[in-house]
Amino acid sequence: MAAADFAELLRELKDRSGLSYGTLAKRLHMSTSTLHRYCNGDAVPTDYAPVERMARLCKASPDELVALHRSWVLADAGRGKKGAEPVSEPEPEPEPDVVTEADPEPEPVPVRVRRPLVLAGVGAVAALGSVALTLALVLPGGGADDDGGAGGPVGAAESVPGRGTPSVSASSSVSPSLSPSSSPSDSVSASPSSASSSAGARAAGKGAGAAVPLTVTSRPFAWESPCGQHYLIRQGPREVSPPPVEQDAPAWVSRHGAVSAGQQYLELTVQGTGEETVVVDRLTVRTVARRSPLAWNDYAMGYPGVGCGGGVPTRSFSIALDAARPAPVPEAGHPDFPFKVSESDPEVYYVTADASAYDVSWYLELSWFSGSRHGTLRIDDEGKPFRTSGDHGRPAYEFPLGGSAWRSAGSEG
Repeated sequence: MAAADFAELLRELKDRSGLSYGTLAKRLHMSTSTLHRYCNGDAVPTDYAPVERMARLCKASPDELVALHRSWVLADAGRGKKGAEPVSEPEPEPEPDVVTEADPEPEPVPVRVRRPLVLAGVGAVAALGSVALTLALVLPGGGADDDGGAGGPVGAAESVPGRGTPSVSASSSVSPSLSPSSSPSDSVSASPSSASSSAGARAAGKGAGAAVPLTVTSRPFAWESPCGQHYLIRQGPREVSPPPVEQDAPAWVSRHGAVSAGQQYLELTVQGTGEETVVVDRLTVRTVARRSPLAWNDYAMGYPGVGCGGGVPTRSFSIALDAARPAPVPEAGHPDFPFKVSESDPEVYYVTADASAYDVSWYLELSWFSGSRHGTLRIDDEGKPFRTSGDHGRPAYEFPLGGSAWRSAGSEG
């Protein structure tokens, strides 16, 4: 059975790692019981991202990663067959026997047909409103041609302007329209700093002229842990400078034209601009482009042999960018939206976005409302989408503590 074979591979990796279920589950940001169910074959993960994270934590080889992915695909397909059995709807309850007729009119039938149509209409209107919130997008430099197709050095490091100086642009959604607005009053960008930036916005339509009552500061190159942070770079190890400390990561990423490998960790600080309470009710993922993973080199930020620790901060969410419809999912035991913010009561959200099968360009939209006013803030990398690429089978390098050059991961000296 495919699920049993998949579970056996997970158990082998877990046993070989020497980590307990509790320790491994904590590093995977899931409950111990959930990990037990995966390893016992009682459940199959709906996305491959946590499976890949587990395999990497357990030091799986490239061949094992390929075999594990194939096994997960088969197990996931088997689960779909199980769930494909038709589910019969219960017969409607008979009407009370008030009047007996030979041929009763089937009145419930047209009612049951019309209600889904009405709901579908509402969904269509909501979809049009969502379209109105989407601004014109600018793809990152290189687009689909940035995969390079090479794993070795190809020349001088590329400079990607602004990649290390993120910003947040904003748009109002008081009155949805099919044409994105380009009015200066609808989007205001603040001057970026070297590590983070924030932006405000102004409301359009009802309440125009009043500033949006909250700001968002983003750090798209924050690190959950140096041990788990990797970047893909086109250049070979002789052309890449040593790994930076976290606060210098944006400049290092910009200098080398690096792309987050496997996952990207975002820190979002949301704060009101006044005493009024603002409800932040939803965080939405928007995918701009999805390509084959970059065929570049994988560089680890952590020093080999140096331990890493730290728990998962509150307000943590994970996003599986490989999914057909990526969405933020709160980590186990963490609350979900909505949240409330004000000037004296800010919130900090931590978002881990995973990609293994694709090179994904994406951004976030944060929806808010305060009284009769509401809107949406776009969160991106200084007007460009975030970019996260899978790194399966790519040449991997690490920088030894006290060393002078990069070396192949796992090699000794």
